[in-house]
Amino acid sequence: MPDKQMAINRASKGNGAPRPIMLAIAGDSAAGKTTLTKGLVRALGDHRITAMCVDDYHRYDRNERKDKPFTPLHPDCNYLDIMEQHLQLLSMGQPILKPVYNHSNGMLERPHLVEPSEFMVIEGLFPLWSKQSRACFDATVYLDPPEEIRRAWKVARDTSKRGYTEEQVLADLDKREPESAAFIRPQRSNADIVVQFSPIWSRGETVEDPLSATLLLRPTIPHPDLHSVVGDDVEDAMHLKLLRDDDGKPVDALHVHSHASEEATRTAEEKIWKLMDVPEPLSDELGLIDGQRDGPLAITQLILLFHLIQAKHN
Repeated sequence: MPDKQMAINRASKGNGAPRPIMLAIAGDSAAGKTTLTKGLVRALGDHRITAMCVDDYHRYDRNERKDKPFTPLHPDCNYLDIMEQHLQLLSMGQPILKPVYNHSNGMLERPHLVEPSEFMVIEGLFPLWSKQSRACFDATVYLDPPEEIRRAWKVARDTSKRGYTEEQVLADLDKREPESAAFIRPQRSNADIVVQFSPIWSRGETVEDPLSATLLLRPTIPHPDLHSVVGDDVEDAMHLKLLRDDDGKPVDALHVHSHASEEATRTAEEKIWKLMDVPEPLSDELGLIDGQRDGPLAITQLILLFHLIQAKHN
């Protein structure tokens, strides 16, 4: 279905079936997409929100890819046309039979029935790849960590969970780099929000220090009124700046500091939560990494929750 017709159908409720609120989280391998997604699912509960990874649309298993002239970051290595069809069906409230790729053993497995929930988070390499897929979402995010951090995250994940050696992971990263530059990173320009977890270099921090967060809030969708939130009581936790985006246009940038006190961070979260005007209390499930709470991650997830709930109310 053409992207413009898809947008019209979603706005008019299409076939009358309740449609889910759809959030896309795109980014390169090991950019933090799953970590960000898990907090949203824990906060809302899996009875209200469903997370789905579109990396399951790989065309070949790991063994078959050995003889191919491309990596999973190339469109020809994925059934992106089927992904687009499935995203359109889900966004109109229809179930799909989703393929399954097992990242632990590299095998393609039996497909899985996915029925749309009240909210859906779609994460992976290619959710913002085309106009047809982008038309399915109420809000879109691109994760853009510095490359040295993403590489360290990928080494840690793939050696501990996917059976690779560090040498294999680093060689694979080098092999994937041209396709990452050609097909994955360009999706950044199509996101409503760009998120970067990074040290504050000007403070002398390194990749070994807790990471702060910067959120570029592009004027493609309405964002929370953070100007009413930022004040003396939260200035240690976060601040807003007006920056120039890659295209030269002005954009609001929210900086969330890892060095902030827990009190300042909690105060900022409570203020953002109040903007949502919902009866439920602020969730304690935000910002968790291996059981430890991370303030910049919590506030980032809270901003995304705002967009999910706001889209539901509109």
